[in-house]
Amino acid sequence: MSTATPAQIDTTVDLGGQVSLPNPVLTASGCAANGRELHRFFDISRLGAFTTKTVMMRPRSGRGTPRMAETPSGMLNSIGLQGPGIDSFLRHDLPWLKTVQARVLVSIAGNDPREFADVARMVRNSDDFDTCVGVEVNISCPNVANRGLVFSCDPESTAEVLREVRSELPPDVPVLAKLSPDVTDLVAIARAAIQAGASGLTMINTLLGLEIDTDRLRPHLAGITGGLSGPAIRPVAVRAVFQVHAAMRDGRLPQVPIIGVGGIRTGLDAVQFLAAGASAVQVGTATFHDPQAPVRVLTELMDAATDRGFTSLSHLVGIAHDRMV
Repeated sequence: MSTATPAQIDTTVDLGGQVSLPNPVLTASGCAANGRELHRFFDISRLGAFTTKTVMMRPRSGRGTPRMAETPSGMLNSIGLQGPGIDSFLRHDLPWLKTVQARVLVSIAGNDPREFADVARMVRNSDDFDTCVGVEVNISCPNVANRGLVFSCDPESTAEVLREVRSELPPDVPVLAKLSPDVTDLVAIARAAIQAGASGLTMINTLLGLEIDTDRLRPHLAGITGGLSGPAIRPVAVRAVFQVHAAMRDGRLPQVPIIGVGGIRTGLDAVQFLAAGASAVQVGTATFHDPQAPVRVLTELMDAATDRGFTSLSHLVGIAHDRMV
C-alpha cells in the first residue's frame, strides 16, 4: 500500500500533441461562461484547464424562452449556442483568461466545416493563442434548431469538420472532437474523428431530451427538445468512455486521450470515468448549484486515489478493463 499523500500524488495529464496539464479536472463548455463568473469563487488557474463556452464566427442570440427545465437528477437546456462571436471572444475573453494565467481549451463550432476552420484559424492567429492548450470541436450540440449542425451523427461529416480544423492548427496543438451519445455506433464516429486528425475525444455531450409541462400539457421548452445533463446521464457517459477506450485497447481505434464528461458531481464520479478509460474529466452542471464543484472534485479525486493506494492518477486510467469479473 502506498504511503503517498494527496499533495504528493502525480496528477499530470497528457492531453495529446505536446501538451501536458497539471491535473485532470476541467470545466465543461457552456457551464461557466468564459471564466469571470467562476473566478469570483476560486482561482480558475487551479484547474487543469478552463473550457470556454462554444464560440462561433458571428454573434448568436440562441433559441427562444423558456429554454431551461429542471428534470429528476438533471437539467434540460435549449440555449442554442448563444454567444457574442469570435471577434468579441478574442478581444475580451481570451485576453482576460490569459491575465489570470488560466490554461484554456477553446470550444468552437460552425454552421459548416469551413466555418469551423475559419474560427480555428482566428484563434490560432490571436495574440493570446499561447494561453490555449487545445481546441475542442463541438460537433455534437443537440440543442440547436438545425439538427443538420449535429455533425457527429455521421462519420463523413465528422471527418470533414475535423480535417478542416486540423488543417488550420499547428500539429502540436491538441484538437479534441466532442462526441454525441445519440448515435448508433459511437466507435465508428470516434474512428472517423481520429483518422481525420483529432488528437483526442471529449465524451459525451448532452443527450437529446424532452420535458412536458403537465399543467399546460405542452413541451416545456420553446425549442421543444433540449440537451439533458447532470447526474442522470453519468452512467451513459461512463459507458461511452468505457466502450471507446475498449476499442482502443483491442486495436480497433488508435490510442488517444479521452476527456470524460457527463454528470460528475464528486471525486468518486471522476474515479469512475478514469477507471473507464478517461485521462481527464470536465465538471459542468454541478457548478450551477456549487460554483466550487470543479476544485472540490479535484480534491476529492486526489483523496480517493490516495486512499486506494495510487501514486499517480494515470495509473487509474482504464483500470476497470483489467478488473472485469
